[in-house]
This record gives sequence, structure tokens and C-alpha cells, in this order.
Amino acid sequence: MVIIDVASVASEDELHRLLQREFDFPDFYGRNWAAFWDAVSGLVFIPEQVRFVGWKSLAERVPDGAMILTDCLDRYRDRYRPGLRVEYR
Repeated sequence: MVIIDVASVASEDELHRLLQREFDFPDFYGRNWAAFWDAVSGLVFIPEQVRFVGWKSLAERVPDGAMILTDCLDRYRDRYRPGLRVEYR
């Protein structure tokens, strides 16, 4: 399981930097949602369980980013990893 604390994230750029570090995305990661999709769907292995803590703060500070992230992870689960469990706390 990977636990990612997003409570202090205040921008999409910060969110992408955190995701890059926590999911071990390559140095050339573009820090945008198209690059996120490319990374999770073909470049890195996402663990079977991912827990985001501080989600309420992220959703308040970076609502579009929080929404897009959940959409991307739902799509990833539907297409590639039906057993993926993602928690937003």
C-alpha cells in the first residue's frame, strides 16, 4: 500500500510533483494530466492499494486537480486493474 498525504498541496503543480515522487514517475514526467495517464497506463506500476490522506483539504484547495485525479484513477482501474483499491480520506 502507498499512503500519500495531500493535505498541504495547494496547486496542481505541487500535486503532480507529489505524485511523481510517490509513484516513482520518471524524470521526464510532464506534470500534467495527459502525462499522468501515460505514466500510470504504461510507465510505472501502481500498487494494489493507494490511500490519500488529507483529501478534504486537497479538494478544497485544488478542486479541479482532485476531480481529475479521481477520474484518472477510476479509468485506470476500469481498464487495467480491476482489483485496485483507492481510498480518499
